[in-house]
Amino acid sequence: MKKRILVADDNPLIRKMLCKIFSDHEALEICDEAVNGQEAVEKAELLRPDLIILDLAMPVLDGLKAAEAICKFLPRVPIILFTLHAQILQDFDLKNSGITRVVPKTEMVRLVDHAEELLRVA
Repeated sequence: MKKRILVADDNPLIRKMLCKIFSDHEALEICDEAVNGQEAVEKAELLRPDLIILDLAMPVLDGLKAAEAICKFLPRVPIILFTLHAQILQDFDLKNSGITRVVPKTEMVRLVDHAEELLRVA
């Protein structure tokens, strides 16, 4: 059974690219997409994915606030913050934010590796 991933990013091109990089993976699949943080929270509660990928800078609710909300009802689901602003976040204490890992968007090609590691999928 494939592990299900929810992707949230306000940029449709980024969402399309993320769907593409996971499309050929035998054990991982994108179960749905969200265009803002609030939609990510709602879809996470409804779909109960195995992993969530959130952009930091999204309308309505940013990735950090979305992660905090999601963590309240899915505390064991890993959340990757996938952002252009990874350098800025190095100074923040993300321990209680719900964020499992921060991955810069410049490392998109390694995102599948991060997902596999967090989900322990080969």
